[in-house]
Amino acid sequence: MEEIAVAAAVIRNNGKVLIAQRPECSHMGLKWEFPGGKIEPGEDAAACLKREIREELDLEIEVGRELMVVEHKYRDRKVIMRCHWCRYLRGEAKALECRSFKWVSAGEMKSFDFAEADRPVVDFLLKSNLNVQD
Repeated sequence: MEEIAVAAAVIRNNGKVLIAQRPECSHMGLKWEFPGGKIEPGEDAAACLKREIREELDLEIEVGRELMVVEHKYRDRKVIMRCHWCRYLRGEAKALECRSFKWVSAGEMKSFDFAEADRPVVDFLLKSNLNVQD
């Protein structure tokens, strides 16, 4: 089974968190997720997130502490996802490599169909009743 190391950003701005919808033709197409992507060889999670968020959404972020690591087995692959708190710095979000995106409150997340690997992060944000303020 292929093992894939990815990083995901929980980007905070004005009490909301940014979520993105996967392209229709991709693995887990049309599911929602915390934006990010594959960690390249020689790259750490922070560098990956800065690169991926710039490529996918044209935003600049500050990567903060690690929130959690999620390991999830899909039918054809195992994903190890390093989730980090991030802070929006600048830019106007554009759906460059995702189908759509939304800024949502933690409570609003329960109405979106998240990819399985992202669900533990959603559950954590909902259960901990965290204030997602900057």
